[in-house]
Amino acid sequence: MADWENLRHFAALAQAGTLSGAARQLHVEHATIARRIAALEAELNLKLVDRRGRRLSLTMDGERIAALVEHMERDAQAINRAADGARLEVAGHVTISAPPALAAAMLARPLVALRKQHPDLDISILGETRQVSLERREADIAIRLNRPTDGDFIIVKLTELTYHLYANRAYLDQTPPEDWAYIGYIESMDAASQQAALIRHMAGESLSFRTTTLDIQIALASEGGGVAMLPTFMMEDDSTLVPAIPDQQPVMRDAWLVWHADLKSSAAIRAVVKSIQDAFGKP
Repeated sequence: MADWENLRHFAALAQAGTLSGAARQLHVEHATIARRIAALEAELNLKLVDRRGRRLSLTMDGERIAALVEHMERDAQAINRAADGARLEVAGHVTISAPPALAAAMLARPLVALRKQHPDLDISILGETRQVSLERREADIAIRLNRPTDGDFIIVKLTELTYHLYANRAYLDQTPPEDWAYIGYIESMDAASQQAALIRHMAGESLSFRTTTLDIQIALASEGGGVAMLPTFMMEDDSTLVPAIPDQQPVMRDAWLVWHADLKSSAAIRAVVKSIQDAFGKP
């Protein structure tokens, strides 16, 4: 019989495509992934991974085993969700995935208050822009800026986020609009609504700064580095940055609260969902 942990580590490699990606997914060292896969190959007496060259690739046997393990993993996760959904106490562990700026600004207060009410509840908050897999239990609840189009999920519109162009007041006073520099995300975010609106406004100009986070964009704009498209929820307590074009129509983007339908009866999930909805003023 193949060891399930070896199979699980092999499945992570098949999904991620690299040892480092699989290691990040399972929160282990990449050497652990390599060791587990070697052990699985020895157990099955099959070569699953082609190690020639700089990139790893699955052999034909590896592709076949990976497909079988994927089915096993989905079934195992379904069993776990069914068990978690049947629990009636507000206890255990709940993982939430949300954009980092939104998580920092909006989730801390309600979740701390919830944790004080239910000390047996442990909460992990993954502040990241990538879309985690709720099917694989990378998170139990997610806040997403794009509405999922497939999957057995419960999906609730949480809020509408508004974005405006902001800049340092001194920068705006000293720099005519035709000379503005612009600050935005890296290229992989160009399709996002707020980034696309910024690019349209720039009318062919290049971004002077590209970053991976809103915090860095705010820091650059605060130092007079240019104009950035920023969410208003982050600007409410910021006296350094002001709207660059006060009467401009804001960019709107929906935020969605998503969790797996198998968890709808879980008392812990219901408590966390209600806490988040209350924080956003949703019934």
